[in-house]
Amino acid sequence: MATPIKAAVVGASGYTGIELLRLILRHPGIELSVVTSRSLAGTTLSTAFPRLRHVGNADQLKFTAPDADAIQASGAQVAFLALPHGTAAEYATALLQRGLRVIDLSADFRLRSAELYAEFYGHAHPAPELLAEAVYALPEVRADAIRQAQLIACPGCYPTSILLPLIPLLRAGLLADSAIAVASMSGASGAGRKESIPLLFCEVNGSARPYSVPTHRHLSEIGQELEIAADRPVRISFVPHILPIQAGICSTIFADLAPGVTADQIGTTLERAYAASPFVRLLGRNGCPDTKNVAGTNFIDIGWSWDERASRLILLSAEDNLGKGASSQALQNFNLAFGFEETLGLLQV
Repeated sequence: MATPIKAAVVGASGYTGIELLRLILRHPGIELSVVTSRSLAGTTLSTAFPRLRHVGNADQLKFTAPDADAIQASGAQVAFLALPHGTAAEYATALLQRGLRVIDLSADFRLRSAELYAEFYGHAHPAPELLAEAVYALPEVRADAIRQAQLIACPGCYPTSILLPLIPLLRAGLLADSAIAVASMSGASGAGRKESIPLLFCEVNGSARPYSVPTHRHLSEIGQELEIAADRPVRISFVPHILPIQAGICSTIFADLAPGVTADQIGTTLERAYAASPFVRLLGRNGCPDTKNVAGTNFIDIGWSWDERASRLILLSAEDNLGKGASSQALQNFNLAFGFEETLGLLQV
């Protein structure tokens, strides 16, 4: 094993940050040098999160207030940003200027267009000059670019569950240009670790509800990446739902086949696209993924079916929104960026 890479985690008090710490502390290729959180500054990692007791250096390392100079002085070569959109760009800019590579888990660098960002996120992009430099880091799609990137923009949780089933089919020209429809369901952790009445246990338990209809923010990056794959405009409707579970995403996608395409080509195309992808598990025709089988992992399970009566393709996927949809995918990107085996530290189930 090569010398571990020193890493910083900026903003580690949310669900994504906590999961990122758990994974990094067990990763043999990373030495955690700095962890920042304004609210937890001065507290050891294991005091704030008892689950981390006696894991790595969690009993000794203390949270600090975020400071780019201090992060650089720690010797960190890479910084993971687990910050809200709008805030991450400030730290990304400062850390890139100091020579660190940046793996951003926020939405700040996922879009190529500053105008599209402003439309969906409600404010001007804080660092539009960096958008051309950022790589939209879906590892099964852009591994080569990720290996060279200084600014790695990790995809959102919903987009990962939707893009991986669709991209190979659009690239192969198998889908018609009619509108694609998606219904996705997520555990309550997808809304973040914050005080909010709609997220209280008594509000979520025993209930399921759609939200952010018809323009959830993730629709912007979904549309962007589908159009790149198809090399044409792609119309898509996306409706997210919140479920009374802690974590997990299940997506159901409806699409029409292009003229002359047969259902058998779907399975063949997916198998060819993901034959060398260690974290994509194809369930085959009529295979139905289940969130309990991907919880706590970096796997995405994908199945598909052909509805003869409706002449409609149905694609199905499941992932952990905090794992493959966020933190463990960030570690997969780290492995690619620093030349480690892609699966290092990520095969626990």
